[in-house]
Amino acid sequence: MCAQRQLTTFAVIESKTYWRCAHCQATLLADAHLPTPSEEIARYAQHKNDPHDGRYLDFLRRFVDPLMVELPTPQVGLDYGCGPGPALAQMLIEEGHEMHLYDPIFHADASQLENKYDFITCTETVEHFHQPRVEFQKFNRMLIPGGLLGVMTNFQTADAQFAQWHYRRDPTHVTFYREATFTCIAADLGWHCQFPARNIVLMRKPREA
Repeated sequence: MCAQRQLTTFAVIESKTYWRCAHCQATLLADAHLPTPSEEIARYAQHKNDPHDGRYLDFLRRFVDPLMVELPTPQVGLDYGCGPGPALAQMLIEEGHEMHLYDPIFHADASQLENKYDFITCTETVEHFHQPRVEFQKFNRMLIPGGLLGVMTNFQTADAQFAQWHYRRDPTHVTFYREATFTCIAADLGWHCQFPARNIVLMRKPREA
């Protein structure tokens, strides 16, 4: 995650080893236990992210509202990891933004990753990253100076509850973040970060001098 190479064994649960970084406090599933692409696809097929589901839209609104405070209209954004039903992108289009989609399984148009964006959204996605440092560096390349990255994921807090935590029990969730983790990511990239609501972080790439 932070390239400090300070990983130690944090826990062994159900024969799976989890590492903890002493520097950024990320918790990561050991490489030997990462799910295969076919296992991931089978799990994603069970997700119910219906863009017409009012409860799901209310869930996303918790992310959209603080994001809109930081974004003038119109802006060009990328919904990274949008899934099969890009409800978030539609909400942002309704707010006046131009949205592009990328998902390695459901919207795998790699040309979208060659563009530059005013903002990138990444909701319920970063926990799936097998190589999180690579992914955040990719975001840095795609964001224009002054651009914004918005992330929503369940922050890991109580170590004593990790084994029973519902978020850990999803077999495609392999990287778990604390506030300190995002603070370290931002420092590594030279970004500013803020935490406007529970389980949400907004990170701003600096403008060029």
